[in-house]
Amino acid sequence: MKTKQKDIASGHLRSTIGFEILVQDVMTRDVITVLKYDNVMHVAGILSEKNISGLPVVDKDNKVFGIITQADILSVVGARTEYTFKCLLKHIFGKPLPERKSGDIVADIMTSPAVTIKPHANIAEAAQMMDDRGIRRLVVVDDKDMLIGIISRADILKAVLKNLK
Repeated sequence: MKTKQKDIASGHLRSTIGFEILVQDVMTRDVITVLKYDNVMHVAGILSEKNISGLPVVDKDNKVFGIITQADILSVVGARTEYTFKCLLKHIFGKPLPERKSGDIVADIMTSPAVTIKPHANIAEAAQMMDDRGIRRLVVVDDKDMLIGIISRADILKAVLKNLK
């Protein structure tokens, strides 16, 4: 079902477009990955060189263990010096405050488990998961938790804009 211009004008876009597009249709399939014993500085170099903000952490069989992000690495070097208002509110309701991460290998600082989604989910579900968890990307896995792709907020935005043209 293709979104029509009259749907956009009537506000119908909000309720349907994200349900029409599947994660598998917009995800990045050629994903750069790292292993949990890789050196953090090596990973920081990859993130910087490739201009990406996060990488899935996998084992030798491509099973997903976690994700390492720019934020994880910056936490090691002390970039997080103060807590956000959102962190403090969560703490009031019983959630622990985030700790500064430390370590030299990916396993020491990665976020685990990674938040994942299946390829047949729609992008509305993906966007909602990202929003609910305050993250920028989801690792796409098959039924055996094997990596098959990654989807970011930018991928979703591009897909929506392309669908509107």
